[in-house]
Amino acid sequence: MANILAIDTSSAWCSVALSLGDQAPELRHEAVSAGASQLLLPWIESLLNNANISLKDLDVIAVGVGPGAFTGVRLGVAAVQGLAVAANLPVISVSSLDAIAAQLTNTPAFQKINPQHFVIAVDARMEEVYWAKYETQLNELPKRIGDIHLSKPEDINLEGVEFLAGNAIHAYGERLPSFTGALDSEISISALGVLECAKQLFINGMQQDIRQLEPLYVRNKVALTTAERIEAFK
Repeated sequence: MANILAIDTSSAWCSVALSLGDQAPELRHEAVSAGASQLLLPWIESLLNNANISLKDLDVIAVGVGPGAFTGVRLGVAAVQGLAVAANLPVISVSSLDAIAAQLTNTPAFQKINPQHFVIAVDARMEEVYWAKYETQLNELPKRIGDIHLSKPEDINLEGVEFLAGNAIHAYGERLPSFTGALDSEISISALGVLECAKQLFINGMQQDIRQLEPLYVRNKVALTTAERIEAFK
């Protein structure tokens, strides 16, 4: 098994996980709002020191590339770029929603129901949600069906879906389409989800050169004019 450092700062959490071979991963995960920039590198250094290894002992660094908070996504990508260049390491980029999907499939509630199709939906701010539909795969990561979408909460497609998860349930519960399946409104992204995806992607040879690493921006425009805001609420 590979030695993998995984980080995510795409949400209000700063999250770092270190996996060494078959050992259980070590995790630092804390709600920090805008303080991730002060904690990220010290946490990484602490995890490496506690494991008595250096960056050069890693096989790859994985990072959550969004979609998510723009500043947080850029912070994570920039930090990994610096670390990977310094240690001459490849990288693996992981979508935020894919990471949450990987985490969800390991929860007892999900495994009890074992749905074939599910949706991850997270608050994108500005009265919108990021969402994607997934298909459960036996002994593999869930398969994303199509792209990650950005839409109004009312426009999420829940047809044929048996499980809905993500903080969009809390943020926009009454505005979501009618749904009678199972819910998990508490799950959020962590470095463990990034790590879970990275392990399989590494086995599949999906590591990248650092020059290929870039944020995943589903929404390219973050500021609306007054006229555009009025139009959006019609």
